[in-house]
Amino acid sequence: MDVIINHNESLFLNVERINGTSYQVCYAAPPNIVSDGLWAGELARRIPMKSSLPLFELQVLVIFAITQICNFFLKHLDFPQFISQMIAGLILGPSIQIEALDNYKKMLLPYGSQDTLATISAVGFALFVFTTGVQMDLSMVTRTGHKAWTIAIIGIAAPFIICLSTVDFLVGKFDSHFQGEAYEIPVVVLSQTVISFAVTASLLKELKILNSELGRLALSSVLVGDILGTTMACIANVLFSRSGLKEISVLMMSLIAFLIFVPLVCRPAMFWIIKHTPEGRPVDESYIYIIIIMVFAFGWFSVQIHQEFIIGVFVLGLAVPEGPPLGSALVTKLQLFGTKILLPLYVTCNVMKADFSLTYSSTSILAVGFFIVYTHLIKMTACTITALFCKIPLKDALTLGLILNCKGVVDVGLFNGLYDEKAISSQTYGVMVISIMIIACIVKWSVKILYDPSRKYAGYQKRNIMNLKPDSDLRIVACLHKQNNITAITDVLDLCSPSTEHPIIVDVLHLIELVGRTTPIFISHRLQRTVSGAHKSYSDDVILAFDLFEHDNRGAATAHIYTAISPPSLMHEDVCQLALDKVASIIILPFHKKWSIDGGIESDDKNIRSLNCKVLEVAPCSVGILVSRFSLQNNSFIQLAMVYLGGKDDREALCLAKRAVKNPRINLVVYHLTPEEHVPNMEYILDNEALHEVKNPHNGLDNVSYQRITVNDGPETSAILRDLAYQHDFFIVGRRHGLESPQTEGLTNWSEFSELGVIGDLLASPDFESRAGVLVVQQQVKD
Repeated sequence: MDVIINHNESLFLNVERINGTSYQVCYAAPPNIVSDGLWAGELARRIPMKSSLPLFELQVLVIFAITQICNFFLKHLDFPQFISQMIAGLILGPSIQIEALDNYKKMLLPYGSQDTLATISAVGFALFVFTTGVQMDLSMVTRTGHKAWTIAIIGIAAPFIICLSTVDFLVGKFDSHFQGEAYEIPVVVLSQTVISFAVTASLLKELKILNSELGRLALSSVLVGDILGTTMACIANVLFSRSGLKEISVLMMSLIAFLIFVPLVCRPAMFWIIKHTPEGRPVDESYIYIIIIMVFAFGWFSVQIHQEFIIGVFVLGLAVPEGPPLGSALVTKLQLFGTKILLPLYVTCNVMKADFSLTYSSTSILAVGFFIVYTHLIKMTACTITALFCKIPLKDALTLGLILNCKGVVDVGLFNGLYDEKAISSQTYGVMVISIMIIACIVKWSVKILYDPSRKYAGYQKRNIMNLKPDSDLRIVACLHKQNNITAITDVLDLCSPSTEHPIIVDVLHLIELVGRTTPIFISHRLQRTVSGAHKSYSDDVILAFDLFEHDNRGAATAHIYTAISPPSLMHEDVCQLALDKVASIIILPFHKKWSIDGGIESDDKNIRSLNCKVLEVAPCSVGILVSRFSLQNNSFIQLAMVYLGGKDDREALCLAKRAVKNPRINLVVYHLTPEEHVPNMEYILDNEALHEVKNPHNGLDNVSYQRITVNDGPETSAILRDLAYQHDFFIVGRRHGLESPQTEGLTNWSEFSELGVIGDLLASPDFESRAGVLVVQQQVKD
């Protein structure tokens, strides 16, 4: 294309055309960075519109103004956030040609200024990629298991194989119709197949389902796919570097050495920084600046070994431990400058290269458009079918398939790189830019329609005690608010009978109400050391108590302590999130009331009750509400009772009771309250199966006894429980919320605390004047 450059529309002092493609330019040396100002008059040699810094500032101001104006209108229609940045690029680029507007665009973006704008904004993209790597939790892949790997691999392999086979078939059959697009279409297919962690995380954050089970599965799958795609891209860059065999070998060895050096040297160094950061204090600023310098150093090194600049940046980001104190400090430091300021400029600059004023071939548009749609349909179908085979509900599987097809900021950078490398033409680049906008909008709108955010913690696997394998660890999230909860929690953990054959892993969460600050914090006491003297930990007593518990049960129990400081209305998010992260089987929550020895109310916290009720509604695993009255004696025999009426909650409670009797100091009595007449159904069969082991006198459990008691109505049940309350030290019962049965007829209306269920409410009532503790169990809620 014949380009005509006018020196008045450039940063150069003079431009003379030599021939059709060459120009002789004259520019100031050193170049004008700052101007003499608007009021310098005729003597000014450095006018603002010919000086780099004032012009850059004006460009940034105009781009942000257009972006914010577009975003103001688009956000009400629920468009993705980056769409306004892309529209700003289309407005400022050559695509929209209005004579009155073109003169201002030439003044704003003179020839030679785009390089400065693109270079500075590319720094923002590099920082964005780095912070994305920092926020990646690689352990998420192992925790999610085979689902993430299966969905990711099939989601990449299926469209890759099917679409490239289709390309080969169609190009071979209709070669004359494809003309110059034949070599571009495989590139288009490959670029549409790859998935980006940053794009998916941004979408899930906008939809506010980042911490949901579906969101975590999507992130795990994308994480696997992103790392596999990046690895294959690195290898391809080396193999297709147009070098000799010796140089390729050197480049490959350098790449392998780099990938080994970062996790083996840099990551331990990051943990050393965390270890030497006092608990609750920010990371030393000098460490932050050293890591930022390393970001650009690693990017430079990756270019030297024939890789993209962002590869080295991304790998270093993966080496930084996510979360507080180091990961969150880096993200906070770089997010404003990198993500909020420079990244929108990067998106706008890249989209400005798309020129829709050119003559577009209908064949080119149809061919590229067809394969973009075809690739995404194949990918979405593959992901959805794979998710269904992983026993994910149809609606969630379809939602997951859509999420794994989203496009965003990273794809803009990827397509721009392909265009700069001349792998695709300007027409193809324009179609692909528009495809990003269309696909991003369709995915976001469709997911909002399909996914119900109230199911945020709905699980796709059974997380309860009943479905644990015999040799599995019992994972427990134990919550506490005050010091008097510590003894009660450790008593319940002792009832779980930890042993080397049947160990327990306890994640203790100390919940503190957020007062005097605006930002909630979450502290892992395993990562940061506590500094004595000047700084006292929020949870010193908790840490000491559970360190002693772990010491007393060496090899049988492992305790991890966390502190969450957040508003009462959001505490349930911390609890459920930790249970989801740690794949817990049960959450133990203290009851909101605490009674004194004489039966009076010692404490009554409505916020704790609200927390318990919210957790019962949305927990990703089973839940136990603990009513404690006095401490169990460690050296004495414990009289444990299980009141069994039937239902899934009672079966879950029975599983916990049966685990307790592995300790010979615990004597268990199972009281089976049954009506005179019963209707045989599936629940009745499941109840009998669950009770079979405790009914059988030859089961080898000498410390277990079974008593069947016939009751006809609620008053009889209440009278029996009143007698039993004085005979035992501790009760385990099921919540049985919403279940109607003859044994509890007439009692539901008298229940004061619905979170305890009918039986638990009776046993916890001060009217019984019992000193026995009660654990009310609700099995995992699955919908």
